[in-house]
Amino acid sequence: MVIGPRGLTQVAKDLNGSITQRPGGENQLLVQTLSPATKSPLMPLVRRIADAGCNLADTRVSTLGNDVCVTLLAQGSWDAVAKLETTLDKLAREQDELHLVHYRTRARAAQPHLLPYLVEIVAADRSGILAEVMEFFIRNDISIEQLTSMRYQAMQTGAGMFQAQITVGIPAESHIASLRDDFLELCDRLNLDAIMDPVKF
Repeated sequence: MVIGPRGLTQVAKDLNGSITQRPGGENQLLVQTLSPATKSPLMPLVRRIADAGCNLADTRVSTLGNDVCVTLLAQGSWDAVAKLETTLDKLAREQDELHLVHYRTRARAAQPHLLPYLVEIVAADRSGILAEVMEFFIRNDISIEQLTSMRYQAMQTGAGMFQAQITVGIPAESHIASLRDDFLELCDRLNLDAIMDPVKF
């Protein structure tokens, strides 16, 4: 089934913010699905993108619990994207357990004023860690480009642990040393083990 403008659409829009500008100015279609992990639509989606005459510009696949989330960015001519939209709607109607949303989008403009940094956090698991860290970034006008987090049990001791990797965009005018000191001070107060290093590629 095809879901409406809420729910997955907002998640897809948030993710679209982290997709960098692609050359060529072609039409783009952002596609996101949720389905049981045993019925991943990745191959059907990739095949339909190719059959429509579009190129696959970006792909993200994540397994969360018993479900899999697939996010794809397709690009091509107006006619090719229109053909892809039609075939995706048909796919959604044919598979009851597939939640699919798609909409046309544009390439993100380059952001040369943002410096990419990678933040890694490890700590004893408890509620509120990510919220505290996110609030710090928001207060300092730092954009969240990519984020993954998980809780797990340490193999050695069985302790409940939390881990996060966050790619952020720091305004170029920021004083990096002071910002890092403020961040590490926050981590000390929250008893988090963390690093903040520039992305070197």
